[in-house]
Amino acid sequence: MGGDNAPDEIVKGCIEAVKAKDGFEVEIIGIEEEIYRILKKHDFASNRILIINATQVIYNEDKPTEAIRHKKDSSMVIGLSKIKENPGSVFISAGSTGALLAGTLLIAGRIKGVLRPALAPIVPSLTGGTMIIDAGMNTVCRIENYVQLAIMGSIYMQQMLKKESPRVGLVNLGTEEVKGNSTLRKALPFLRNCGVNFIGNIEGRDIAEGKVDVAVCDGFTGNAMLKMMEGTGKYFLQSIKRIFNSDLFTKISALLVKAHLKKLKDSMDPEEIGGTPILGVDGLVFKCHGNSKARAIRNTILNACNVTKSAFINQIRDRLSTMEVKFNA
Repeated sequence: MGGDNAPDEIVKGCIEAVKAKDGFEVEIIGIEEEIYRILKKHDFASNRILIINATQVIYNEDKPTEAIRHKKDSSMVIGLSKIKENPGSVFISAGSTGALLAGTLLIAGRIKGVLRPALAPIVPSLTGGTMIIDAGMNTVCRIENYVQLAIMGSIYMQQMLKKESPRVGLVNLGTEEVKGNSTLRKALPFLRNCGVNFIGNIEGRDIAEGKVDVAVCDGFTGNAMLKMMEGTGKYFLQSIKRIFNSDLFTKISALLVKAHLKKLKDSMDPEEIGGTPILGVDGLVFKCHGNSKARAIRNTILNACNVTKSAFINQIRDRLSTMEVKFNA
């Protein structure tokens, strides 16, 4: 029930995912009358779509922790409880980010040793994709947080994108070691010695240029960079469209490169990329944009099917259980 376009686009995305691929079931959690209405509207019925009734809704204006504690019959609380009970399942939400963070901490729980879960989107880059971690869940980070973000991001990129030795960088004002606040400067030696391929400080432009595979930062910085990249991508694509529509010659040119332009558009389209995994949760959770439409939901579900085959959670658990001892020493 969460998101600007819920529940219509959410349900439509579930329908499209089920039509696109076999081998999984979708439980749609929400006000069942609304869900049935949308399924009927699309004249769709399938034994692979199950409906779980939830009588309450968490809204963006709700205080996150209070909402999780008092709206026990909301789709978010029910869904997070389900991944706790069924370790192989995935929970996907386009609802309140704050409530989802509170819910992961209070209901699903963290992997042992993880201090704070983090949003970890993979954005397009010249080398095929760079993860930004954290991208919105933790606006302030300590040294331990930066180290754990680096480890979790590195493991995910190894497992899911098959990067043999992911390059990890710390987002800063410049590449020099004296740049940044005291926490960023103090984090450098810990990052060099935490077992990842750490290359040092990086700047925001290094992400799109593909100089790193994992860009570590606090959630405030990461979210601002992510939204800036999305806006720049839309501006760039709209500018190209105007150029190719300016006269007959450019329209003919556009036809010659149409397939390549579509690939470029898809690589920069948040709807095509889909939702973002939340790393550090003791379960599989994906956060979609609040303005997600059906295509984004569909692609998130299909991507999540691939993630379920990975053992990255166990690898994070193994690594961070030992890191906890080092920081307590």
